[in-house]
Amino acid sequence: MIFYLLYIDPGTGSALFSIAIGIAAAVYFLSRAFILKLKVIIFRKKDENQSQNKYIIYAEDKRYWTLFKPILDEIEIRGIDVLYLTSSIDDPVFSSGYSFVKVKYIGQGNKALAYINFLSADFVLTTTPELDVLQWKRSKTVKHYCHYIHGAGGTLLYRLFSLDFFDSVLVPGEIEIPEIRSLEKTRNIPEKQLVVVGNTFFDLCYEKIKYLPAEQDHKFTVLVAPSWGVSSLLQVYGDKLIEPLAKKGWRIILRPHPQSSIVEAEKKKLEKLTALYADNPNIEWDYSHDNIHVLAKSDVMISDFSGIIYDYVFLFNRPVIVNTQELDFRRLDAGSVNELPYYFDCFKKIGIELDGSKIDSIADTINAMVQDTELSEQLRKNRIKAKDMMWQYRNEAGKRVVDFMIKTANGGFELC
Repeated sequence: MIFYLLYIDPGTGSALFSIAIGIAAAVYFLSRAFILKLKVIIFRKKDENQSQNKYIIYAEDKRYWTLFKPILDEIEIRGIDVLYLTSSIDDPVFSSGYSFVKVKYIGQGNKALAYINFLSADFVLTTTPELDVLQWKRSKTVKHYCHYIHGAGGTLLYRLFSLDFFDSVLVPGEIEIPEIRSLEKTRNIPEKQLVVVGNTFFDLCYEKIKYLPAEQDHKFTVLVAPSWGVSSLLQVYGDKLIEPLAKKGWRIILRPHPQSSIVEAEKKKLEKLTALYADNPNIEWDYSHDNIHVLAKSDVMISDFSGIIYDYVFLFNRPVIVNTQELDFRRLDAGSVNELPYYFDCFKKIGIELDGSKIDSIADTINAMVQDTELSEQLRKNRIKAKDMMWQYRNEAGKRVVDFMIKTANGGFELC
């Protein structure tokens, strides 16, 4: 009788078990949140000495060193005290030898968030988006947050709301301003300060190119340099794109996006492609951090929606074939505006769109693009025009960014 009273039918037992698991999970995550909150409070108490900085620059990864270096060089010339925060323990800034730039490694993930959520400064400059959107919260002791666009024409390629809550955005060209204003109007949010400063990354690369040695015994080279994600070139076409190029006997350099080596599905696809062409002497894989050398080697680039297209066009003015047919804007700011962003519209002018139905004859497309004198000249002129619109104030970006920092921190910069 006692056992009968203790009996629980399978359905009820399953439900109770699910509830127990849910309660346990809730307790676990609430505990973690409480511990993190406690760490944040303790962390801030410990680091109160870092508060009241006039200027703070935050780099979430060492790959942004090339973007910030011209700015830091200008800061050093002017003798301005700046706190440079980085989430890369091997950031090149540590060996820079600056006197006025104080450098601090703040860790990654939650540890970094615990730090940047409680900054105290007159002016914070960063390339990191999504302020006040998810985990990165605006600090009450920061007067001004500034986002620096690190690519050409890419303001609408961020995820939804990524730039909405910054006080200012620094852009490389005038063409980006109406797109941001359109986004602000659509969402009925306050206008930000928008200032054209140029692009420090391009400035630095342009100087590097002057010292690149000429390649000996150059062989006609096609560079395949996709972005990452389900719509990226190698994910969509894979060996269907590589095979007709490999048969041509040209040198083919494949340069996957760094993120493709991290995302499991893409990593597996890269491993299969690498194995498939392991014995082909004409195919190379490039994973170098700096893309300048591989761009300099190539005669033609095939890409998708990657910003490397503009690196190639602006710095070397060479032909490109672009594939953007599979793009989904719904998770991007570009999905909130009515017109196609200039970033994508420009692709049609500076290069040839990849026709997926004629992928087998892509080598013929390349030959036609290179050998057709009239077409080549028109594309060359279009590339120069795009460069003038999307990369303004060349070789002045570092100075202009620092000018903005100083004027804004001192309350003297007006809305553009």
